[in-house]
Amino acid sequence: MKEQLQALQEKAIAQIQGAANLQELQDIRVTYLGKKGEVTSLLKGLGKLSPEERPAMGALVNTVRVALEAALDSVQQQMEAAVLAAKLEQETIDITLPGRPVRKGHLHPLTLINEEIEQFFVSMGYAVEEGPEIESDYFNFECLNLAADHPARDMQDSFYITDSVLLRTHTSPVQARTLQRSEKNAPIRMIAPGKVYRWDYDATHSPVFHQVEGLVIDKNITFSDLKGTLELFLKKMFGEDTAVRFRTSFFPFTEPSAEVDISCCMCHGEGCRVCSHTGWLEILGCGMVHPNVLKLNGYDPNEVQGFAFGMGVERIAMLKYGINDLRLFYENDKRFLTQF
Repeated sequence: MKEQLQALQEKAIAQIQGAANLQELQDIRVTYLGKKGEVTSLLKGLGKLSPEERPAMGALVNTVRVALEAALDSVQQQMEAAVLAAKLEQETIDITLPGRPVRKGHLHPLTLINEEIEQFFVSMGYAVEEGPEIESDYFNFECLNLAADHPARDMQDSFYITDSVLLRTHTSPVQARTLQRSEKNAPIRMIAPGKVYRWDYDATHSPVFHQVEGLVIDKNITFSDLKGTLELFLKKMFGEDTAVRFRTSFFPFTEPSAEVDISCCMCHGEGCRVCSHTGWLEILGCGMVHPNVLKLNGYDPNEVQGFAFGMGVERIAMLKYGINDLRLFYENDKRFLTQF
């Protein structure tokens, strides 16, 4: 019996040491030490021995069991250590390598242009004023010399909410609000940037777009002041070599009124498809504040004068960046936006 146990131990240890992986080692453990294992069977068979033989044989079988458990545990620890080392080797991170760059966000092209416009006029002492986008008919039209039956109202396709409330069609109502809350005949120098709404949608028009209106009110303000201001602004925006011209026009809230053109950014005035081969591009509208507008908003046209101008931010962005479709600003195409 003793020789059989010795042979069993040698055989088991040889199998343990030759195990290829943890699963094979577990199978060996079950074969010898499981509930139906060979060593377990020997322990159960001790009851068949005589009382005199039982203690010695029990001690011998237990010695073999302890030896096998020790061998199994030792090899298992070695295998687990090897598996862990291989995993660590496979998952090693080289912390000296540069990390993946995180792409930074950036401002929308319309925001960039709007900020550039604001910075110019603020540097000249203009205040930045804001007003509601849902406006009353009174501020949007009536106090700007556009009575209910004025034909110029047909020039703007408006989004009406009620008969007397609409989405503002321009930022000029901010000028009227500023005039009315200021002291009588007090000097004003302001711009009003913001969203405006009109019923229009194509490559050069959007139902929502951005405008910047400007207003200067003081004593002895002349059209020359207006021309000088806008020439400085347009040369700053499009370059010192930009030519500027003023054409007679009509706006109900200014008199006299003018459209302002700049030499084409694409062909530098030589004539191309963008400027319809004229060499000029329309950029904004302006004029001297109509005396009726001053009266309607509490100012005395005999005491003060003023000029006003209005420009579309999208229009300036399209010319400055060479963009041929206004809708690109609103489609959120990353291929377009990341260029700015």
